[in-house]
Amino acid sequence: PNTTARLSSKKGCGLVVYERVYKAKGSPVFQHGFTEDSPLLPTAGEVFELRKLLPQTADYDFNIHIMDFQPGEHLNVKEIHYNQHGLLLLEGKGIYRLADKWYPVQQGDAIWMAPYVIQWYAALGTQRTRYVLLKDTIVDPLFS
Repeated sequence: PNTTARLSSKKGCGLVVYERVYKAKGSPVFQHGFTEDSPLLPTAGEVFELRKLLPQTADYDFNIHIMDFQPGEHLNVKEIHYNQHGLLLLEGKGIYRLADKWYPVQQGDAIWMAPYVIQWYAALGTQRTRYVLLKDTIVDPLFS
């Protein structure tokens, strides 16, 4: 709202819109750019590539991550987080574990992960898996 920003592409594009209630007290600003312009961040002990697309400041009560896995790569540990996640698989396919259930996933699938739920992922197939992840950062789920 209240912007004159336009989107255009010579080759075609997709648009993902996450709608949520803003819970922080900062002043976030519109961010734009190309995924590949965001630096790869260290992922100690892991094999996937990670990019965070928003500034790491209190102005944002969430972050958007891009995670890339090559075929056969997987999270080296089962994860559990205090924050909820939303995930959209942009490329590839794999298997996602949530709690004690296993879900085959492929391009276009979306997953919501509740706080404190065990999660794990492995990329299957012959091409890279890429997903975009929306993750609460400064909002404690017990107090929101």
